[in-house]
Amino acid sequence: MTFEATADPTAGPGGPVGADGTVGAAAGGEPDEAARRLYLAILADGGRMRLADVPEAEQATVRRLVSIGLLMTNPMDACYTAVSPRSVSDRLGAELRSEATRLLVRAENLPGTLDALTRAYDAMPRPPGRSGGAVYIEGHIHIRHRISQLVADCRTEVLTAQPGARPADALKIAIQQDVQLLQRGCSLRTIYQPVAFSEPPALAYAEEVTRRGSLIRVLDEPFERLMVFDRSVAVISATDDHSTAAFITDPAAIAFIVNAFERDWSRADATDWSVVLSQGPAHSAPERVGRLLARGLTQRAVATRLGLSERTVAAHISRLRDRYGAQTLFQLGWLMRGGRDDG
Repeated sequence: MTFEATADPTAGPGGPVGADGTVGAAAGGEPDEAARRLYLAILADGGRMRLADVPEAEQATVRRLVSIGLLMTNPMDACYTAVSPRSVSDRLGAELRSEATRLLVRAENLPGTLDALTRAYDAMPRPPGRSGGAVYIEGHIHIRHRISQLVADCRTEVLTAQPGARPADALKIAIQQDVQLLQRGCSLRTIYQPVAFSEPPALAYAEEVTRRGSLIRVLDEPFERLMVFDRSVAVISATDDHSTAAFITDPAAIAFIVNAFERDWSRADATDWSVVLSQGPAHSAPERVGRLLARGLTQRAVATRLGLSERTVAAHISRLRDRYGAQTLFQLGWLMRGGRDDG
């Protein structure tokens, strides 16, 4: 079964059509071309029009100008009087801003109104043949919302592996959720690649959460993105672009994922954040590229290991060659291992 939105037969270009034929927000929206012409004609005639002089064909247009607020009725003189568009614009602008705020509040509160239904869905009994299967959620917004629910419901522990760099907007959301998680007494352990801390927002995030008890380690090799909540729900990417996520509840699958995480955690490096923060983000990425080159890795292997593009690695290599005066990649690696070009 498909669900398609249908057009509102009472909707016009500026919003719903009222009983008097006006269109738009509370005050009727903007004047159409006929209303503009009539308003200008009234201005040309001194800004007044007698009620008795309104032609039948113009009655609807006059009503529209009144509903917008560009004309007002003066019963004492039995005429319509033009109103300054400036005052109308100020009033309509305030009404539109108020309506926009109301819609934003509704958008923020909307996920909460579905919480009870979401919890009921998650608690739904599964048929015997499908017990422990994965639930697939598509769309970054829906994935983030479901993860936010899992963070809010978490009681003991979150394990995460985050390869590559995290966007600043994602970190802004994460820091709020993770601080609240830690304040509730939950533990949070995260594995990152070195490139994750090449930007100031990532360092600020690390400083804040580690100060509150989070543990972060850095693994200088490729790994997959994952999250595990209370060792009862695991979240992994189901597509290369991370637009679909699998939410897994099967105990055997979760045990396998947790074991993989613990294996990577044991091999990852604990980080002295006081040193990292004092050095700043610019120190990390080129130096790590250089260390991997010194170990004999190719440019492509370095890019894969650090989660960077080959173009970014090439830029770091170019700067390192200038710094060390190396003519070739082999010579750069040799110099960074401590050799000296005496010839």
